[in-house]
Amino acid sequence: MRPVVELLQHISAEPVRFDPDRLHRLFRQLGERSAEAMLSRALEELAVRLSLCEDHWHAESWPDLQKCARSIIAISEQIGLTTLARVAGDVTGATARRDLAAVGATLARLVRIGERSLTAVWDLRDLSV
Repeated sequence: MRPVVELLQHISAEPVRFDPDRLHRLFRQLGERSAEAMLSRALEELAVRLSLCEDHWHAESWPDLQKCARSIIAISEQIGLTTLARVAGDVTGATARRDLAAVGATLARLVRIGERSLTAVWDLRDLSV
């Protein structure tokens, strides 16, 4: 059995996937300025909603947690954050089943993936400037 530290490093190293074609389509459809503004709003909204999901977890507000996770799916899909959308779907499913152990685990994963996804997109934007 691997040591706990090694397992935690493996978990935290999970790759963040996104669909660059989705971003390219947005920029073609909206134009550079509008797409930049939309992307900035989406990233800010994702950060807020990730925090709200944690708040709903602590308040044991399952319907609000489920709704918040669904909104993360919609925003993530809009800007091509495929891993984040998938994990938010896992949170939604676990919440619907009221599987609290799974909700806690998938929510922790959602926050990790969310933070790394936001950082990756911001870094990508910095490279394009």
